[in-house]
Amino acid sequence: MAEQDAPGSRDGKGGPLATLSRGWAVLLEKGPSEIQFWFIALAVGIAAALAAIAFRGGIILLQGLVYGTDDIEHIHSFAAGLDWYWILVIPILGGLFVGILLDRFTDNARVRSVADVIEAAALRDGRVQRRRGLVSALASLVTLSTGGSTGREGPVVHLAAVISSYASAWMRFDGVHSRDLLGCAVAAAVSASFNAPIAGAIFALEVVLRHFAVHAFAPIAIASVAGTVLSRLVYGDVAQFGLPQQSQLEFYIELPAFLILGLVCGLVAVVLMRSIFLAETLADRAQARTGLPRWARPALAGAILGAIAIWYPQIIGVGYETTSLALTGSLLLHEAIVLVMVKVVAVAVTMGGRMGGGVFSPSLMIGALTGLAFGIVATGLFPNVSGEGMLYALAGMGAVSAAVLGAPISTTLIVFELTGDWQTGLAVMVSVSLSSALASRLVDRSFFLTQLERRGVHLAAGPQTWLLGTFQVASVMRATGAPRAADPDAAQEMVLAGTWLAHDATLEQAMPLFEKTNAQFIPVVKFPGDDQPPEIWGALFQVDALRALNRAMARTAAEEHS
Repeated sequence: MAEQDAPGSRDGKGGPLATLSRGWAVLLEKGPSEIQFWFIALAVGIAAALAAIAFRGGIILLQGLVYGTDDIEHIHSFAAGLDWYWILVIPILGGLFVGILLDRFTDNARVRSVADVIEAAALRDGRVQRRRGLVSALASLVTLSTGGSTGREGPVVHLAAVISSYASAWMRFDGVHSRDLLGCAVAAAVSASFNAPIAGAIFALEVVLRHFAVHAFAPIAIASVAGTVLSRLVYGDVAQFGLPQQSQLEFYIELPAFLILGLVCGLVAVVLMRSIFLAETLADRAQARTGLPRWARPALAGAILGAIAIWYPQIIGVGYETTSLALTGSLLLHEAIVLVMVKVVAVAVTMGGRMGGGVFSPSLMIGALTGLAFGIVATGLFPNVSGEGMLYALAGMGAVSAAVLGAPISTTLIVFELTGDWQTGLAVMVSVSLSSALASRLVDRSFFLTQLERRGVHLAAGPQTWLLGTFQVASVMRATGAPRAADPDAAQEMVLAGTWLAHDATLEQAMPLFEKTNAQFIPVVKFPGDDQPPEIWGALFQVDALRALNRAMARTAAEEHS
């Protein structure tokens, strides 16, 4: 008799390898259980956090090599002592490298950002373009290391999305699990970048997933905590910004001042966002008219930045040194006002020139400077009933960034965790709420959603609008000759009258046509050739379109409220 395999042996049916193989097959076929997904979320969170830490370390290393200093936290003070031609040349070379990189490895020479992550969560089952995402991360790293005036958080968020996309594709996750894993990766990356675990989790829910589903909270929280632990192991448990000894805030007396500050910061945030969009529009037109190569656009932007940095080196990099000076009240009124204007221009040039980077760190710097300038005026006018001017800088930092990101909750928490200052929470919340409310009326809710709106992706209006764009007319129509198909003669008459839909159209184009014509169905056509008449493939019935939309909205509501 042949010797039987011992229980639990290496090659037996009940051995560990066989058990692991069967478990992996079940995971791929039926999806992970809740507990399994938590472990996957932890692993992806660790990977995203390590990527965020590596990205930050890469900036430190490359910026130190390029500018010749080990203290990049005070890079603008060091750069102020360099010869002017180095300050000018470094951003040009960085922009040239970025331009060649994006021109060679992306389809439109554009850096991927947080807006693409939001679009992926809504329309692409939580998956971003992976190869182009890696190229974008490298472009942003070079930008931030060679004088670009943006932030590191946007690239880190997209890099985390690339990691989650690889994991989701490998494990063949469906849309729900892919989106949840995307939220986990983003939360871990933000937490690792800012040492802010609460804000990291809320940011993923509020900004990226744009809902607060209970089923997503636990794995996202696990990943966020993992990101914070790794960050603290590397950088220590320290706040990003240090504040002087706090004074008691006479909140009820100063409440009107913080309300006004919120409105001012909302307007400043709108100016920042519209300046970026204006710079992009003008650069696109100039490039089209002059025939400027795509690879030369970032280099030209680098030349403009270098010229500005000769006089104002504060624009170099993420600007945390200037932000800290504002929070400690170490700047004069005219310095704060001038730096706000210069920083807005520098950010617009960097992003309009397609050099890479994010908007969060610039909005922190601009907000702190705005708050400081406002605080200097307020405390000067009412010295007997005012607190410290630095408190206004803290509130302004949160107010501008919240309006730009469209994330009042997570931004308020990020400000608290960045500074370690919870005493002024009420003032920050008041300013943030007013700035967010005002700015959201003047743009499409946030910088990221306005970016998407400019690309024709309508997420700001809600799922009842953007879900229409996910349905191809061809997938909903009734084909010619199918049961209950449209009358061929009536369809032909509508085509001759100019009422038809292309076979590759979406319900987003179809629904306004139903509203305009009040027809029960619209013919769907395809053009065989340039000189040939259209062929009728079928017809889209309004009742079928509405039924498909209702099912999609029910699935979305079920996911968001589960």
